[in-house]
Amino acid sequence: MPTNTPAFAAQSATSPLAAASIERRDPGATDVEIEILHCGVCHSDLHTARGEWAGVTFPVVPGHEIVGRVVKVGAQVTGYKPGDTAAVGCMVDSCRTCAHCAKGLEQFCKSGAIFTYNSTDKHLPGKMTYGGYAKSIVVDEGFVLRVPEGLDLAGAAPLLCAGITTYSPLKHWRVDEPREDGSPKKVGIVGLGGLGHMGVKFARAFGCRTVLFTTSPSKIEDGKRLGADEVVISKDESQMQAHAGSFDFILNTVAASHNLDAFINLLAIDGTMCLVGAPEHPHPSPQVFGLIFGRRSLAGSLIGGIAETQEMLDFCAERGIVSEIEPIAIQDINTAYERMLKGDVKYRFVIDMATL
Repeated sequence: MPTNTPAFAAQSATSPLAAASIERRDPGATDVEIEILHCGVCHSDLHTARGEWAGVTFPVVPGHEIVGRVVKVGAQVTGYKPGDTAAVGCMVDSCRTCAHCAKGLEQFCKSGAIFTYNSTDKHLPGKMTYGGYAKSIVVDEGFVLRVPEGLDLAGAAPLLCAGITTYSPLKHWRVDEPREDGSPKKVGIVGLGGLGHMGVKFARAFGCRTVLFTTSPSKIEDGKRLGADEVVISKDESQMQAHAGSFDFILNTVAASHNLDAFINLLAIDGTMCLVGAPEHPHPSPQVFGLIFGRRSLAGSLIGGIAETQEMLDFCAERGIVSEIEPIAIQDINTAYERMLKGDVKYRFVIDMATL
């Protein structure tokens, strides 16, 4: 029988998030029930709660950066036991049989990944999945992640989205491998927000020459503290031109529509710019000449598979990497959304779920 669970939900695109009660299934044979201790606040949460993306079904309980404590496991669960620290990211299931799932790319499941919130819940007919702004969550063992010892749990929560969203493309485009001449890859990170600050940390940890692009001079000092070798003010044409044609890879984390040509022109021959920010409105179409004169690529990336997310968590534990966070009470979530829109957070809000 489904159980009622306290949560915070948006009942419509125009209503603030408020206390609600949602249904969670009882753990099945392969399920893990997790008491949620911390939940990061992602810009995707805001877009969804305010109906800014197509296909939102209300009510919505956002949250896909979940860290908690295992309280119950099904009879066939072998990897977790009550008391373990565990995490849940952006997905809670997939078909597990298609070619993409077989390669560990569940986020690209041909049948459609089941996301942590606002996906059809195959266990509760007629219901949608509800995310981590809640007291607990029940997830199949195959989509539960281990939190290595030593990681600060609140700081680790944003790794489940902001972390893997930046780690995966940096690994896929092999920025950790040196150039043919043995020198480190030159990597640009566009934007210093929830995603961008993790991109800077990872690029630095991979040994890259790391350049941060920001429109805010006030972020120069922080960018260097987080690991950037250099910070470029992207509104300054002379600073941008000094780097023309020199980047092996640029990770663009900005979640607002902007001109991509200025960054495409900074790529070296065969360089790639990967977009991971998801704006409400489309970017202006880039000029094709910036791509064809240099055989440059414009690409995109979506989170990472379960195995790669675990790899990322283990990497973070080895290197002591966590997100820079501001803890908040769940009752302050609507204020946090307004502050996010203003860029007034360094660099990720994380909800202390003990306040629910």
